[in-house]
Amino acid sequence: VNQILLLLLVLTVCAILYNKVHQVPSALKNETVDLESPEEMEEVPVVICAAAGRMGAAVAAISSIYSNTEANVLFYIVGLKTTIPHIRKWIENSKLKEIKFKVVEFNPMVLKGKIRQDASRPELLQPLNFVRFYLPLLIQKHEKVIYLDDDVIVQGDIQELYDTKLAPGHAAAFSDDCDLPSTHEMIRSVGMQNTYMGFLDYRKQAIRDLGISPSTCSFNPGVIVANMTEWKHQRITKQLEKWMQRNVEENLYSSTLGGGVATSPMLIVFHGKYSSINPMWHIRHLGWSPDARYSEQFLQEAKLLHWNGRYKPWDYPSVHTDLWENWFIPDPSGKFKLTRPDS
Repeated sequence: VNQILLLLLVLTVCAILYNKVHQVPSALKNETVDLESPEEMEEVPVVICAAAGRMGAAVAAISSIYSNTEANVLFYIVGLKTTIPHIRKWIENSKLKEIKFKVVEFNPMVLKGKIRQDASRPELLQPLNFVRFYLPLLIQKHEKVIYLDDDVIVQGDIQELYDTKLAPGHAAAFSDDCDLPSTHEMIRSVGMQNTYMGFLDYRKQAIRDLGISPSTCSFNPGVIVANMTEWKHQRITKQLEKWMQRNVEENLYSSTLGGGVATSPMLIVFHGKYSSINPMWHIRHLGWSPDARYSEQFLQEAKLLHWNGRYKPWDYPSVHTDLWENWFIPDPSGKFKLTRPDS
């Protein structure tokens, strides 16, 4: 009996010692979660185009995103065959060499016969303006994707934008052009159109047949949070191509006030079928006038700034260039240069 009691005592002591050695304090458990490696975190895919003559824009956008987040961002940098070597060299020979990125070549042949020439804004006809139409063809493995125009900077954590909730059945989320009272004065001062009337030609029967009121608020597709499964299920790309081809034949939108040859087909296809992005995640119209300005306090609170319009922050004249230039990284090759009054 004594031997059995002794054996049980020894086993009890061993069990206590084992638990002491292997027990992990709760605080240490929390630290382990916080120290999760980037490889184990969910990827946040961000698509940005690198166009000839505008690569500094893409670099500034990427720099601002990377500097303001701890998220595991994977950048998809889309370019044409002739521009890809330049952007790759720029990234690999600057402080951006630490980012995770893939360079994707866009084949402009997919646009053959789908773009109507418009001499008033030829820059809007550049092939990379239509990359957003073809997201599922470029991005294969992700369920959710962020697309950003190159003329933006991000001041918030991109994870917050990625976490935007999309309603069931919605393939994308955009910012409404009537969403922020703070932007109304800016819109009025520069004559910016913010309704469907500004983008579609309501003299055409095909547009009237849509049954969309011309006073409907438009949205801006320069910032998109997209659900790839819904996009493919609804054949969004095919729908967009259909309206591009109809515009070639009937001139439904390319000469209208909005001038947005990439915006107009999206306004048609996504009408009444999109979710909304937090308005502070898309403060825009900074490029519509070299004079109109937002208040400094409003700009500091903004999560994302967009210089849509003719007046870009790497050119002159333009507004709020200091905010953009904070994130610009000079071109190691010296090919891309900022245009400034004293340059």
